[in-house]
Amino acid sequence: MAKKIILAAAFMVLGAVLAAFGAYKAAPGLMIVSGETGLGFEESVAALEKSIKGNGWEHAGTSRLSDSIEKKGYGIGRRVAVVKLCHPKYAQEVLASDRYLSALMPCSVALWEGDDGKVRYSKMNTGLIAPVFGGTVRRVMGGSVAADEHKILSVFCGADACGK
Repeated sequence: MAKKIILAAAFMVLGAVLAAFGAYKAAPGLMIVSGETGLGFEESVAALEKSIKGNGWEHAGTSRLSDSIEKKGYGIGRRVAVVKLCHPKYAQEVLASDRYLSALMPCSVALWEGDDGKVRYSKMNTGLIAPVFGGTVRRVMGGSVAADEHKILSVFCGADACGK
């Protein structure tokens, strides 16, 4: 009987280790939402900035990372930009109780050229990450922000494809 208990416990521990390893390997693919824009680089930047404003958000600036890197003598061979966006009402709700999360603000969408020349977007999966923080963050970021980001990105992928 003792051997069966020890064997069962060993399999439970092995199962837990395998599940943890699987989650560890899957996490990077789940934490970032990414897809093709179907547009050229400059067209993608312009379309995203327009969609941000058209969906009632503030365009908080665009950082052209590849330009900044190349000015310092380092080349990456492809263009990369980070488009920043903020919704003042949502930001106020989160910052009223969780100011430390200002480290995650403003929201950002990266636009970048792949080695194949196609332009892609990527962003943090706010709908997946927000529940970790709970409370107001879960409600605002996991609800309103995630839904609005989905609408904003639909300029590239259609409403059914974004955020999956």
